[in-house]
Amino acid sequence: TPRKIRWRQGVFYPLINRIKSASVMSIHYKNNATFIKLSKISSSFLGKTMQLCFLFLTLHVDNSTIMTEIVSRYFPEFTARQHEQIDMMMQLYREWNAKINVISRRDIDNLYEHHVLHSLAIARFVSFRPGTRLLDFGTGGGFPGIPLAVAFPECHFRLIDGTGKKILVASEVAKALGLTNVEAVKMRGEDEKGKYHFVVSRAVMPLPDLHKIVKKNISAEQNNTIANGIICLKGGNIDEETRPFGQKVKKQDISLIYNEEWYKEKYVIYMPV
Repeated sequence: TPRKIRWRQGVFYPLINRIKSASVMSIHYKNNATFIKLSKISSSFLGKTMQLCFLFLTLHVDNSTIMTEIVSRYFPEFTARQHEQIDMMMQLYREWNAKINVISRRDIDNLYEHHVLHSLAIARFVSFRPGTRLLDFGTGGGFPGIPLAVAFPECHFRLIDGTGKKILVASEVAKALGLTNVEAVKMRGEDEKGKYHFVVSRAVMPLPDLHKIVKKNISAEQNNTIANGIICLKGGNIDEETRPFGQKVKKQDISLIYNEEWYKEKYVIYMPV
């Protein structure tokens, strides 16, 4: 098959050991893939081995290639370089997440659907013009800032978080992706003094609390088709936290942007400031 298949050794060891015990193969590793050569084997052994192989492939084909196709489907306008950067994210976040937990380890396989594509919903809500300055408040491991920085290479993104380990991950991932439009800084939002066209965040805190902290950071200079303000990703019932702002708050249902079931009751929230 032309699709790239990476065989994770930790899961694959039982099959390797079984075949090794029959002294019928050679194994070598290259570029995180496992290559197997079988020779002089009985038909019964081959049948059992192939059954295990098919079971393994069914369960453990690396889904990064499949999942990046989700991003490609919704963002066909991305350049080859942007698609390359998106493709690189899985390996980078797997490696860093093994050292510093910024994404639930049970959710890392859903990186593209639950984190990258989710972040990019903001790019479907508004297309930021070149020169736009954005503050990613409470970025964690780099969401939504890093996917948005890939989508808008001519905009500047400042990623802040109060946890140094998370900022380390965001900084190193951005560097590995070649994102020269990203700076990641360990800082509490209360201490941020810069001015930005938009503050973006992903379920960091209730909207009234976020507004209270970042309203000082919204620039008076306008650069886009919508007024400067706060854009955040939220889920569930958000009526209580949006009520104080009345009709000022705009809500975009993400399930109208993406077809995946996971996006039900998830929203892009925009409030001009």
